[in-house]
Amino acid sequence: MQPYNKNLKQASRDLRNNMTDAEQLLWQRLRRKQILGLQFYRQKPILNFIVDFYCPSVSLVIECDGGQHYTVEGLEADRARDQALAQLGLNVLRLDNGQVLGEIDVVVEQIIILLENELNR
Repeated sequence: MQPYNKNLKQASRDLRNNMTDAEQLLWQRLRRKQILGLQFYRQKPILNFIVDFYCPSVSLVIECDGGQHYTVEGLEADRARDQALAQLGLNVLRLDNGQVLGEIDVVVEQIIILLENELNR
């Protein structure tokens, strides 16, 4: 189990109840072990962060990024966050919201390929 800040528990619940359109669409494809039988969690607290999706069996975090992530400040915050998560042995896959909304099948195929590579290590 990854370390997390228990003070984020309510915020995590709130985020699950108010997911973005991209997060909702991707969740419909990740939930109930639909991809390679792997369990994903949504809006999961890890350290002092709440990650969009987390698959513990392959140590994968998936983030759906909106426009705020592509500002100078957003890119720097994401870089620091990704480094902190990497120190826990987690890989972070960042997806653009527009790609998720417009090309969900391509996104899911990209996730499957990544997962298969991790499982075959």
